[in-house]
Parts: sequence; structure tokens; C-alpha cells
Amino acid sequence: MPVKIETIDDQSAAAKLRMFLADAELPSDGRLPPERELAETLGVGRAALRKALSTLQAEGQLWRHVGKGTFTGSRPIDTVADVTAMAQRSNPIEVMGARIAIEPEIARCAALNATPAQVAEMRNCVARTSQAPSWRQYELWDNKLHRTIGEATQNSLLLGLLDTLNAVRREVTWGRLRDNPVRPPADHHSFSEHERIVDAIAHRDTAEAAAWMRAHLQSVERHLRDS
Repeated sequence: MPVKIETIDDQSAAAKLRMFLADAELPSDGRLPPERELAETLGVGRAALRKALSTLQAEGQLWRHVGKGTFTGSRPIDTVADVTAMAQRSNPIEVMGARIAIEPEIARCAALNATPAQVAEMRNCVARTSQAPSWRQYELWDNKLHRTIGEATQNSLLLGLLDTLNAVRREVTWGRLRDNPVRPPADHHSFSEHERIVDAIAHRDTAEAAAWMRAHLQSVERHLRDS
């Protein structure tokens, strides 16, 4: 039976879309379902959905690629060919090395400049990672946490560097599958590490924010090498 399409205002459509993005099992590239399917899933009209998509795009939560679809997060750099070329020359260990070089300084800047709303969103992301029912959901919220920290620098160039790094990261083949367990274990190392990073940012402790981000990424690197 077809889903009944509700007549709702644009704000409600945007709220439904936000709820969908918070819980949806999206592909690894963050691509949303086609508009027709998404409208039926949310129970909204196509016009209301398009306005909701535009609203979230303006907020930096979504970006669109003509002919390919709509994706979560902000638009990566437009030089897609350059990103692909970099990814072809790189590997997961190089990506982690770049993250260790860049992201501690991003965390340091975030500790100086984060707004209360951004800190609250970081804490929401930390909670969502620990509650994630699958590795894919964990990774989506982990990515959102790190990007929110980038946004909190209030520095568009640093955020652009982070987006470029993440664009390469998405292109690199990691060569491993998580098969057991199906979700992060309760004692997963990232949970406490994320909390310490966000606590340091919330307390404007620049040195601790950078140190905990570096320790976290080095821990990720060790697990990657051991896998």
C-alpha cells in the first residue's frame, strides 16, 4: 500500500529529514536515496522535500552533485579528479599520517573558537557513536564528530583542508571488513578518547585538545596496522 503523503509545512519536512539522517543506514559515501523514494519514506511531498533538502544544504549538512545525487556533509573540494589521483597514490597508513599531522591542530583551534552549540553537537555525536547499532552508523557519527570539530575552528581554510583529506580518505580502499561483532564493543577505545577531546575543547584547553586528538588518531593507526 502506498505511503500516505501528508500536507505539512516546510519546517516539519526539514525536521523529518533531520531525524532520517540521524538514524538512517546510508552507504559509506553518505548518498541519500533518490528523491521519490525519500519523499515516500518521510511521508512528504516532493516540493516540501526539495525545500527541506535546500535548507539542510544551506546549513552545510548536505551537498548535491548533479547527476550523482545528494550526500551528507559539506561539499568536498571541486577538484574531484585531483582527489582521485591523490587517492590512487595513497594508502590507509598515509591517510592516518596526514590526519595525525593536521587534526590535532584543528582540535587546538576548536578549543579556542567553538561555540556552545558546536560543543553540544560534538557531545551528541559522541553519544551517537557509543549507541550506534552497526559499524556503519558508528563511522557516520565519527565522521560528523571530526567535521564538527573542524567547523568549530571558525577557519574556512582549515575546514577545507579537512574536507580534502576526508575526500581522499573516502576514495582510498581500506582493505578490511568488520565482521564480528556487528557493532563497536562497549569498551571500544574511541569512546573515551572522543569524550576527552570534547571535554578539552569545552574547557578551552588547547594543549589537552591537541594532545588527546593526537593520542586518539595514533590509537586508530595502531589498530589499523594490527588489523
